[in-house]
Amino acid sequence: MMTAIFVFIKTEPGYANDVAADIVDNVENVSEVYSTSGQHDLLAKFNLPRDADIGTFVTKQVQTRPHIRDTFTVITFSPFLPKKV
Repeated sequence: MMTAIFVFIKTEPGYANDVAADIVDNVENVSEVYSTSGQHDLLAKFNLPRDADIGTFVTKQVQTRPHIRDTFTVITFSPFLPKKV
């Protein structure tokens, strides 16, 4: 079983696309990365093992990537999925 976390990422100006590509290519457990408008530049979804240390994952695997200025992490609980037809 996996835990989904979403990490909002603020990048250095002009680096959003580079950071997104870097995360997709180099960070394990990434599901997808979206460019966003508003306070943050990117939204990344990661699927981590249930026993993973989320704080360590974010601080060591995400925040240390080049050109990231700040992150905001949302931890999820139970997904609500549509019924398949």
